[in-house]
Amino acid sequence: MLRIMTFNLRFANPADGPNEWRHRKELVVDIILNRSPALLSTQEGTVPQLEYLAERLPGYLPLIEHREVDRTCQYPTIYYRAGSFQVKYSGEFWLSHTPGVHRSSSWGSAFPRMATFGLFQVDGREFYFVDTHLDHISAEARLQGARMIREHFFPLNKPIILAGDFNEPPEGPVYRELMGASSPLQDTWRALHPAGEEAPTQHQFDGRPRGARIDWILVSPPFRPRGAEIITDHRDKRYPSDHFPYLAEVDY
Repeated sequence: MLRIMTFNLRFANPADGPNEWRHRKELVVDIILNRSPALLSTQEGTVPQLEYLAERLPGYLPLIEHREVDRTCQYPTIYYRAGSFQVKYSGEFWLSHTPGVHRSSSWGSAFPRMATFGLFQVDGREFYFVDTHLDHISAEARLQGARMIREHFFPLNKPIILAGDFNEPPEGPVYRELMGASSPLQDTWRALHPAGEEAPTQHQFDGRPRGARIDWILVSPPFRPRGAEIITDHRDKRYPSDHFPYLAEVDY
């Protein structure tokens, strides 16, 4: 069994006042350690936030050896449990017309967006773990970003775990692009819940769900969903982010 978490951290924004990063960073760490995922995908992390997690998540390593670190960026970033996997290869590309150009963006994207990934090996099996954060403004940028991910990874003919913040509800264009008839991917939430049983993953730091389920973990065979949890933990009514972390368990 493999436990996977996706967690939009909410960037360190002083305008968040009592919900600014410094007031909730310890709770973020506690939730990760309490759930103990083998693989963790994060979004919106600034470099200081990502460094804080790397220092305070014993037993985890950030997958950043390939990265051109820019302290002005918010990065989707993978952490993995050291000793559980062999990393064969890692990389990332910008979701734009020029994927190799640092901080490039296209299609009216409000921010530069990225996919980061590792080729992992466990029990003699190789698979790609991909982490992304699609744009929150431009529907075209979301669709084209999803298409880039599909066109990059599907032809490689290896198992895939794709996690992140897709900024669209299921059944939207991004979901159809990634989950169409020829797709190997399965939605870990939908595999275990009826189509009408959705659960929003956003709130306004108050724990009251709003919007849609926009944080997903999608898997291809041999991964088989066995558990799915939207984590609503808080401490004294303070929440770790304006997104609920999402945890999936898969057999393989």
